[in-house]
Amino acid sequence: MTTLVTGATGNTGRHVVAELVRRGERVRALTRNPAAAAEKFPGEVELVAGTHTQPETLDAALDGITRMHITVTAGLADTGPELVRRAVDAGVQRITVLWGGWVGPVETAVADSGVEWTRLEPQEFMSNTLFWAESIRAEGVVREPYDFPSALVHEADIAAVAAAALLDDGHAGRAYNLTGPQALTPSERIEILSRAVGRDIAFAPITHEQAVERLMATGVSRPDADYVVGWYAAPTDDSTTVVETVEQVTGRPARTFAQWVAEHAERF
Repeated sequence: MTTLVTGATGNTGRHVVAELVRRGERVRALTRNPAAAAEKFPGEVELVAGTHTQPETLDAALDGITRMHITVTAGLADTGPELVRRAVDAGVQRITVLWGGWVGPVETAVADSGVEWTRLEPQEFMSNTLFWAESIRAEGVVREPYDFPSALVHEADIAAVAAAALLDDGHAGRAYNLTGPQALTPSERIEILSRAVGRDIAFAPITHEQAVERLMATGVSRPDADYVVGWYAAPTDDSTTVVETVEQVTGRPARTFAQWVAEHAERF
């Protein structure tokens, strides 16, 4: 059997591919540029050109697929339900969906698809810390409007849960809240980063509006920027409360932020 991974070169998608390969699964990776992606994956991974936001072009990519991992992105809200329908029509029997932060059209379509499904609901990705990399390298400073805790989760742990849900029984119809083993404030994360890179890193508070404008300067729309910064301004209980789902599903403890930093320290 073969699993199709959409968003295969993304923050979590590449880890999903790697975990499935580690477990001996045949993997078909969907990417806009297979030639550029080839060096990122083992040779046994089948690379196919395409994007999940254009499901009408994916008949060949879905041919022979029995399981599929979907990463919900902003561009998938309108076309995602069609992707799910085409996948089911093609014979997909099990789907994992990495949600977009709420239960929207794609998540609903997966739950209503009639096939086995598992929804992954991670809290903040540890990889969001890479947003600080440029200012740390240039100035030794992190600028954020808030210093509230967040139960950050390692992308590889999200992938490990996805692989378990795709390959093992007992996960159908489940929505898994995923966190790391600690809820850390930005200041606490900065301390860990500082020790890892061997130099002082300062925390410089900015205003809510400055944070929104900074995101908009990267091309994010005003509503999306308001949503992201607002999430940090008023964190939910789910985003700050550590749960043991990763260990319960995978049989091993969730990776720590210090482990993530050790893997990425050269980028700071």
